[in-house]
Amino acid sequence: MTFIRPLLHAAPLLLMALATPAPAAASDVATITTIELSAEAERPAANDLARASVFAEASGATPAELADRVNQLIRDALTTARTYAKVRTQSGATHTYPIYGKGARIEAWRMRSELILESRDSAALSELLGKLQTALGVANLIMLPSPETRKQAENEAIIEAIAAFRERARTVADALRKNYRIKQLSIGSGGRPPARPMMRSAALASAEAAPMPIEAGETLIRATISGQIELTD
Repeated sequence: MTFIRPLLHAAPLLLMALATPAPAAASDVATITTIELSAEAERPAANDLARASVFAEASGATPAELADRVNQLIRDALTTARTYAKVRTQSGATHTYPIYGKGARIEAWRMRSELILESRDSAALSELLGKLQTALGVANLIMLPSPETRKQAENEAIIEAIAAFRERARTVADALRKNYRIKQLSIGSGGRPPARPMMRSAALASAEAAPMPIEAGETLIRATISGQIELTD
């Protein structure tokens, strides 16, 4: 039984070791402060792309009668538009719907068909619109940056917004006498000029319509940076 005695002497030491609490983890003691911040920046982008919508509209006794009249107006407009190589032309929406009278009976029909015109040459589009207005109405005209111009301004705005975010984060950290690290960031951008509605009916258009005045201007492209920073010692 002599071999049991050393184990009996070691048992109290083992129990003491098990009863001693383990040191708390650093993450349990230290408190990390998280702060949400946002910053934004704007950059101007030249409106180097013009987009317009023109339409032919008519009323008549039957859909077939309307189709002949409206489709001929659209065909004539396409023929004119094709002489402007710098203007891209695309068919838009076409709608035919009944006009109801008393007793919910159909008294007539109405048809509207659209063309979408787009060009980086605003002078060419202006001249074309002037010619088309002798027979068609202009639904809207909008000036906006081309995709390449918009992307360049957007990238510049993002860089400025990130710099503004870092400056704001440093200001907060310095005020609290802390260091900081960025935990999370999200990037958003936007900016588009409103459409200029024209809604000029073909019946009111002058037979000697002059080129439509177009002023390109600029669009402010805005980038917004939002995120979280963690303050550290």
